[in-house]
Amino acid sequence: MRRAGLLLAAGLAGCVAPATHQSVAPIAPAALGLSGPRTPAIAPEWWRAFADPQLDRIVADALAGSPDLQSALARVAQAEAQFAARGAERGPDVTLTGQAQAARLSGRFTIPPPFAGSVQLLGTAAANLGYDFDLFGRQRAAIVQAGVVVDAARLDATAARLALAGAVVQTYLDLARAETQAGVARRTIATRRSALGLVEAQRRNQLASGVQHSAAETLLAQAEQALTRAQGARSLAVNALAALAGRGPDYAAAIVPTTLKPDMALPVPASVPADLLGRRADIVAARARVEAAEAGRQVARRAFLPNINLGALVGLQAVGLGNFLTLDAGTIGVGPALSLPLFDNGRNKAALAGAVAGVDAAIAEYNGRVVAAAREAADALAQIANVQAQAREQEAVLVGLRRTARLNQVRVGAGLDSKLGLVDTDVRLLEAEQARADLSTAAAQARVQLVLALGGGFTPQDIRP
Repeated sequence: MRRAGLLLAAGLAGCVAPATHQSVAPIAPAALGLSGPRTPAIAPEWWRAFADPQLDRIVADALAGSPDLQSALARVAQAEAQFAARGAERGPDVTLTGQAQAARLSGRFTIPPPFAGSVQLLGTAAANLGYDFDLFGRQRAAIVQAGVVVDAARLDATAARLALAGAVVQTYLDLARAETQAGVARRTIATRRSALGLVEAQRRNQLASGVQHSAAETLLAQAEQALTRAQGARSLAVNALAALAGRGPDYAAAIVPTTLKPDMALPVPASVPADLLGRRADIVAARARVEAAEAGRQVARRAFLPNINLGALVGLQAVGLGNFLTLDAGTIGVGPALSLPLFDNGRNKAALAGAVAGVDAAIAEYNGRVVAAAREAADALAQIANVQAQAREQEAVLVGLRRTARLNQVRVGAGLDSKLGLVDTDVRLLEAEQARADLSTAAAQARVQLVLALGGGFTPQDIRP
């Protein structure tokens, strides 16, 4: 009795999980200064505000055929399968086994004559039932963990969709910018070709010098270079759009000129909204992974507790094929089985320590994502304000350069100045018009970046199937 008591005490001691401590805590939203108004409503298909059917089509094609998105969806399917497997472990397990084996039976063991010392056919057929009572909730914790992993995978897919749509829109804006700059270059080329023709006519009449002719040719070459550069940028943009859609060069060749409205309106909050953390799929996914890691820690802790299973079997066992088919060969058994961890050389403790470290790692990843999200939203707001200020200043530059160009033309026409005085202003005017096109696109891209930073049209309910 005393020995049995010592064994029981040792068994119970083995069921006590060691104390664990987390070293990382989730960051509080207040620590980031998230105190602004709630995020304004954003439509799920927010890119339709640009009013360009071709953009809508390319986004739809990308969401349907992107390899990156297909990979994210495959991970969702894997997580769902793992969740189903965990759930199946809570039910009974029934197997059917059968075995036939020719063997010589020992003549000096438990088998009586006439079978002792002879070669016989040993037959076994049984239906086996197993059921884990899960008294301490280890399987329940594993199911919770698998379910949260499914939610996280779905959220990852949602975030991937948003990022993919954002990449398509940003690239499409690059395409629109290249087309705008090409248009500016073509208009400038037409003007400068006309000017070059005039200089050539004047030179034939000895009214213009070779220097003036060379200056006119240089201005035309500069505008042609700007057109070549814009055409190259357009080629890169359509190739990038084809790749985002999971297509090839034939898809890029079918992309026609854009018709979008770059000044489309999107709601712009005055500050980073307080509900930012609940509006971004990637942050909600990171939080779900913290919950999954916590459930994994519970699984590791409950590995120290006893496990009770119910086992049962019904079947036939016999020596000799003729005996196997008789009623007397029937066998049946039922009873519980207790599994008590006594000594595992530290495996359970190591698993628990790893699970605690997994919680810390998940929290640290969540904190990093939160800090990055707050910065991305703040950067997008700052970029919008900065681009708006630059656009106002650039418009003033354009007005000034156009006025200067008109005054220079008057001076040249009155014979008060040489045509060479027009060169510098003409060069600067082309650069200013291209800069205005850049700023128009940058303003639209900053608003798109803000949409992405605010989580797009995501709501937490989107993770449900």
